[in-house]
Amino acid sequence: MGNIFHGYKKLADNPLKTHGDLAAALQQLLAPLQPYYSKGMSRLEIGATGASYPAAVAGMEGFSRVLWGLVPLLAGGGSYELWDTVLEGIRNGTNPEHEEYWGKVDDYDQRLVEMAAFGYALALIPDRIWEPLDVEARNNLYAWLNQMNSHPCHDCNWLFFNVLVNIGFRKAGLPYDAGQLEKNLDRLDAFYLEDGWYSDGEEGHCDYYVPFAFHYYGLLYAKLMEQEDPERSHRFKQRANEFAANFLAWFSTDGSAIPYGRSLTYRFSQSAFWGAMAFAGADGLPMGVLKGLLLRNLRWWFSQRIVDAGGILTIGYAYPNLVMAENYNSPGSPYWAFKAFLPLALPADHPFWAAEELPLPEADGLSVQKPAHLVLVRDEGAGHVAAFNSGHRGTNEHTHTSAKYEKFVYSTWFGFSVPRSEWGLSQGAFDSMLALSEAGDNLYRVRRRNTETMIQDNVLHAVWRPWADVEVSTWLVAGLPWHIRIHRIETSRSLDAAEGGYALGIEATPMQRVGANEAVAASPWGVSGVRGLLGYESAGLVWPNANTNVLRPRTVIPTLTASLAPGVHWLVSAVYGEPGQTGAAREPGPAGDSSGSADVSLDDLPDIGLNVTIEEEAITIQSCRGEEIIIPRT
Repeated sequence: MGNIFHGYKKLADNPLKTHGDLAAALQQLLAPLQPYYSKGMSRLEIGATGASYPAAVAGMEGFSRVLWGLVPLLAGGGSYELWDTVLEGIRNGTNPEHEEYWGKVDDYDQRLVEMAAFGYALALIPDRIWEPLDVEARNNLYAWLNQMNSHPCHDCNWLFFNVLVNIGFRKAGLPYDAGQLEKNLDRLDAFYLEDGWYSDGEEGHCDYYVPFAFHYYGLLYAKLMEQEDPERSHRFKQRANEFAANFLAWFSTDGSAIPYGRSLTYRFSQSAFWGAMAFAGADGLPMGVLKGLLLRNLRWWFSQRIVDAGGILTIGYAYPNLVMAENYNSPGSPYWAFKAFLPLALPADHPFWAAEELPLPEADGLSVQKPAHLVLVRDEGAGHVAAFNSGHRGTNEHTHTSAKYEKFVYSTWFGFSVPRSEWGLSQGAFDSMLALSEAGDNLYRVRRRNTETMIQDNVLHAVWRPWADVEVSTWLVAGLPWHIRIHRIETSRSLDAAEGGYALGIEATPMQRVGANEAVAASPWGVSGVRGLLGYESAGLVWPNANTNVLRPRTVIPTLTASLAPGVHWLVSAVYGEPGQTGAAREPGPAGDSSGSADVSLDDLPDIGLNVTIEEEAITIQSCRGEEIIIPRT
């Protein structure tokens, strides 16, 4: 075992410099899985938690997702003893007479998702997945996969699953559905927006499904079908190049990326896009930059608590956490992260591996990304990246949609929080949100969809209605370490309002100070504070339920509050967030926090530095590029 892993006792020990290092990391994640294969080897049964589909399908999902790492390992000339187990599982899982048969699929079935990995394998390593099977097993595998062409997928990134299965068939010399292939590629093209961005379906969100689904699969297509479909392959690469210039802004110098949107339990799939660019030969960034982006992200992830004591990837983000999980997250779901291992398909002397790892390119500290409704701000000195969010006109029924898509800001350092339940501020964990409750009711509503949105330089605007007779107009003045929030609230009912700042990770009681119009807390993870500039009545610290934040199990949220009678009200606040020392913040011990109310105050922090003037008749904002925005108050 030591030889396989180059002597690394844990993932964080791996320097991740070479092709061999990356292969060792994959093998270290694969090794604990062997005992959890079912008797017939066709299911990977690594946990007892449930998902929206049956346990047998969840076991098949785990089996399939391991292929995203194994296939490139084998394509690059590597080998691993687990492959014999995989072949036996394929024989049994696709055999209608076997007790572990994967079964007939339904429309929109989860198994349609998992078929994509088999199409990918047929296209990339037919000598390892097709040729070892006898005639009966080949017929069974083809018949089971070909169900894809008889059942619809959801009208979003799912359409790529059909594409991958059919190009797998085509590359392996098997009958494929050319009509379905073309129809799905055309439909996927309809979701393209601009600047490299896709919408994940009609009026869908722009989130990590753009890099690790749309572009990832598009780049696989570009490489595998370059000779057969040069025009579309070129278009996929060009769009990836455009997107790369925007996606760079999502990453910090330490390798971390902004936690935002759904499916965050797929973890280091965040950086799979960079490896896919290298695999396809997209030339929008130098190979050394791609290499640095991927490997720094993996190093960051491997320093987090993402595996259990047995080495199994857990559901969660920076630590095991079912609270933030999706309804479709089974115990095997996190292994979609293996998409990041695609560069193993490149030989060790490929330019990607031969290149010197380069740092993040220098860029403007402000990146306006209108298709994604985001303005990203980078504080190079602090190593902090924050994404300010104008919000979306549409929404969906996925878990915690408001928390994952409608907060005012998402941060590489402070993450974001999801509600534990619906009662009160502690269970709601309303960081980076304005939460409103009917007076005395203690049940809070937040932004879920918007009727208007706008971005002008570093100023974002949205109009939203938590009730039919309550309209909130919000302006955000993006910046770091300070930003400004302005709300005009027109209400026909009495309301309680709470404005939450960043959620600060804590272990013991943090340093803190609470005044009439400001609250601030400090720990080795940093400093978080809020200051009321207009309309707020009091300030305090909210202690959210444990495991609500995606980065830290325990947090505190500085919060401003006000009671609002029916009528029109203006609330203006300044919000501060500063990372702590990296070494102390990574794994502070129980004594790592100072206790009690110490001399930490917002007065000791840098000036706000954002040009906002509050007057009786109007609030005036000067954007970072000199544009003046006047908001009448009368």
